[in-house]
Amino acid sequence: MAKSVLFPLLFITTTVFLGFFISSAESRPPFACDPRNGLTRSLKFCRANLPIHVRARDLIGRLTLAEKIRLLVNNAAAVPRLGIQGYEWWSEALHGVSNVGPGTKFGGAFPGATSFPQVITTAASFNESLWEQIGRVVSDEARAMYNGGMAGLTYWSPNVNIFRDPRWGRGQETPGEDPVLAGKYAANYVRGLQSTTGIRLKVAACCKHYTAYDLDNWNGVDRYHFNARVSKQDLADTYDVPFKSCVVEGKVASVMCSYNQVNGKPTCADPDLLKGTIRGQWGLSGYIVSDCDSVGVMYDTQHFTATPEESAAAAIKAGLDLDCGPFLAIHTDLAVRRGLLAEADVDLALANTITIQMRLGMFDGEPSAQPYGNLGPRDVCTPAHQQHALEAARQGIVLLKNSGSLPLSTARHRTVAVIGPNSDVTVTMIGNYAGVACGYTSPLQGISRYARTIHQAGCSDVACGTNNLFGAAEVAAHEADATVLVMGLDQSIEAEFRDRVGLLLPGRQQELVSRVARASRGPTVLVLMSGGPIDVSFAKNDPRVSAIIWAGYPGQAGGTAIADVLFGTTNPGGKLPMTWYPQDYVAKVPMTNMGMRPSRGYPGRTYRFYKGPVVFPFGHGLSYTSFKHSLALAPTDLSVLLDTNLFATKNYSTLSSNAIRVKHAKCDSLSSLFHIDVENTGNMDGTHTLLVFSTPPAGQKWSPNKQLIGFHRVHVVAGSKQRVKINIHACKHLSVVDEFGIRRIPMGSHSLHIGDLKHSISLQANLEGIKV
Repeated sequence: MAKSVLFPLLFITTTVFLGFFISSAESRPPFACDPRNGLTRSLKFCRANLPIHVRARDLIGRLTLAEKIRLLVNNAAAVPRLGIQGYEWWSEALHGVSNVGPGTKFGGAFPGATSFPQVITTAASFNESLWEQIGRVVSDEARAMYNGGMAGLTYWSPNVNIFRDPRWGRGQETPGEDPVLAGKYAANYVRGLQSTTGIRLKVAACCKHYTAYDLDNWNGVDRYHFNARVSKQDLADTYDVPFKSCVVEGKVASVMCSYNQVNGKPTCADPDLLKGTIRGQWGLSGYIVSDCDSVGVMYDTQHFTATPEESAAAAIKAGLDLDCGPFLAIHTDLAVRRGLLAEADVDLALANTITIQMRLGMFDGEPSAQPYGNLGPRDVCTPAHQQHALEAARQGIVLLKNSGSLPLSTARHRTVAVIGPNSDVTVTMIGNYAGVACGYTSPLQGISRYARTIHQAGCSDVACGTNNLFGAAEVAAHEADATVLVMGLDQSIEAEFRDRVGLLLPGRQQELVSRVARASRGPTVLVLMSGGPIDVSFAKNDPRVSAIIWAGYPGQAGGTAIADVLFGTTNPGGKLPMTWYPQDYVAKVPMTNMGMRPSRGYPGRTYRFYKGPVVFPFGHGLSYTSFKHSLALAPTDLSVLLDTNLFATKNYSTLSSNAIRVKHAKCDSLSSLFHIDVENTGNMDGTHTLLVFSTPPAGQKWSPNKQLIGFHRVHVVAGSKQRVKINIHACKHLSVVDEFGIRRIPMGSHSLHIGDLKHSISLQANLEGIKV
């Protein structure tokens, strides 16, 4: 995707308060219901005191079929006779307000916006409150830009697909490989973005891409042609989990269906997925939008129907409300005239989109008179927002290896060689689906605040095709007290529609690292920028590489955060949100195999099912201090109460394989509180991420090896302890999914892995006090 050029002023400083340089921005005119328009201000749909469903029905009833059809696409047309302006639905805010979609642009009073770390980096913080706070900051800036006429209010973010395959170019946009982690990220970021008050939305979020979408372009197979063959089991316990959390917990305003087919049907034309699951089972109160041009792809590329109007009708009848692309605007009219689609189906789609616009206040007249109407240029790139971006980067950095050389000392390491193709980058740090940052601090600039630096790129870019710059890099390393190599990937290696071929460092980067490590007079630290995992086994096993840090894509303040970790101003506490596999893993696993579980020579995927060797495991992350765990309160058994109507209806299938159907258990009473004491036994204050995993009873053929059921980030002063309380809920946390996609609670002894502790809790079925 194209990146905008940052205005020159911001290259010279880390924090620039944009509002300081500008007085004000022109406020936008009302989208609809302008109080100065005598023809429309008294219409029922403009009366904000009426229920929204009444207003939406009134508006739809006034539209002609032609007008309705032009509202089914992202660049919705104006309806001048009703005083309604045109609207661009497509804006993006993955980790900051972005100009990737046509609904948002930078310039004038809004030259940039706060650019947080890429999602995969922020996910490594395992900090739910941070994710929600980032969402609130982004929505402040989005509303401010809307008020200034530079952005919309509908943001097609976050991306909550599972990072199933380490080669996926868009894995960087996701919260990682674990469905519980992805679900919690999704719900918290959505809550922050939408900042719902009653039924009113600050902005409308969108969880994408539903479902089983995690292949872009690999080995001749692209997302437009790919048919993802997914079992009911994997769909229910992996791929759909974050989306369900988005809708049920986050109350998201929108879900986007994906390009690919799932089991032979395009997702955007599958009524079981759209009407049945998203809207029916999960209760979406909002709209469903297609990925851009995917309705056209359904007809032109996948040849799903014989005619384009049949594809248009199939999508709308399946539950699609909005088409990102022109297809529905072109072909819906003929679909209606040929009887393939009723006008009532179009009305239903419009009711879902217009309701969201009304919840956003777009039909309430003057934006300046509404909640958030006071936000403007001074609320974008504020010092507080930029400090949040820095803190997010600090919390997401993961210390992978440390032989004792870190943190560096300003007294002993007065000169630092800073080497590598990512050592002085800026735009690389914000990853993809980014906007224009407020300003940047590169790794070189960040380290320069702590020590005198000697800079050598070593490679002209991350492709690192030649070694002609290696000699100068070796000289620099030999002259310095310490060496920091900043290596890794960028969007030329991993991006949308660009899946990776392998997991090794590109080109001759590995050679550069090894040669510099041999030449270095002091400790050598390897810093990696990437979205996906990299096989750096050579560095992990090389004693001359004394430390390894993964920074992901750390956002506009990435260089400051990296330097703060290197020199101990920040004690790292991040944990890997994905498994780092060895290179030979991908030789055994085609990206097109969607199976999560191992079978017949296929090793399975993610820490939940894969048992083979890894470079670094999911959840790995070191600290400059040490922590000890102890259980202060840990129940050893839990009685699972069953519905009294269960046996009356002779529905004994609930006890299939000694595992109770979740829907047949009295879930409200099935929780146990655990108290865990976390003690900092080292000499440095630190933040510890407590991860809690469960392993079901032995012999359950459906079960993962272990699964994350909860996490908590806690700051502990050196020499002290903090008590963490975690509620374990049997239905949510101790259940598994059988081969039919049915969630069950296995009876018997479940093992809980809490930090370095292991604890067993026994579950037994109970029907009105009678154990069964």
